[in-house]
Amino acid sequence: MTGTRTTRRRLVDRIRDSGLGLFFGALFVAALVAQSFAGWATFTDDQTSARLQPVSWLEYVTSSSFAADVAENWQSEYLQFVLFIGATVWLVQRGSTVSGELDQVGPQSDERQHVRGHALPGSPRWAAASGWRLWLASHSLGLVMGAIFVASWAAQAVTGHVAHDEQQLLDLEAPTGLSGYVASADFWNRTLQNWQSEFLAVGSMVVLSIYLRERGSAESKPVGAAHDDTGVEG
Repeated sequence: MTGTRTTRRRLVDRIRDSGLGLFFGALFVAALVAQSFAGWATFTDDQTSARLQPVSWLEYVTSSSFAADVAENWQSEYLQFVLFIGATVWLVQRGSTVSGELDQVGPQSDERQHVRGHALPGSPRWAAASGWRLWLASHSLGLVMGAIFVASWAAQAVTGHVAHDEQQLLDLEAPTGLSGYVASADFWNRTLQNWQSEFLAVGSMVVLSIYLRERGSAESKPVGAAHDDTGVEG
């Protein structure tokens, strides 16, 4: 019985320690499934209006139309993170919680970053390395986020092109090439409407965190912190 309680306690501790990731992972799955059913309903209505055969839910979620809708949102989200990661290396915002300290601009010293001879006992192994391994460890977050952005944007272009050409054929119009679609107003309208919302959201967080608080949140300063306190989280 004691062993069972210990195992259960360890499981609870692991869930608690990963609560933030699990929470947003669950929200992601729920929202994606809900999007698939809402999109399927809309797609079915369009098919019916055009006097075409409706498709099943499985056919819809494996279609270029659904893939394009998903990819265009993913690429804008990861673009937001790539730009934010890179910008916060060199740019600061006085009083913002998401800004680095005002006197710590740039890649910082080896000592502050705990690399090479300043690596700590618990540091990742490549933090104590040099050359390409240290460079890769130093920029791994931006590189992976950037790679996901490029991949999802390419997926948006390809699947959006297929969906666009399918609609062109239904409208008895000539299909376009991939390059023609990427240069089209439709592609950039779908892209830029996502980009502008991401930039607004990040900019709002940067500025509003100067003056507003959320007690206990890691994204907020302590309630009693001065507005000018920079890079301080509560």
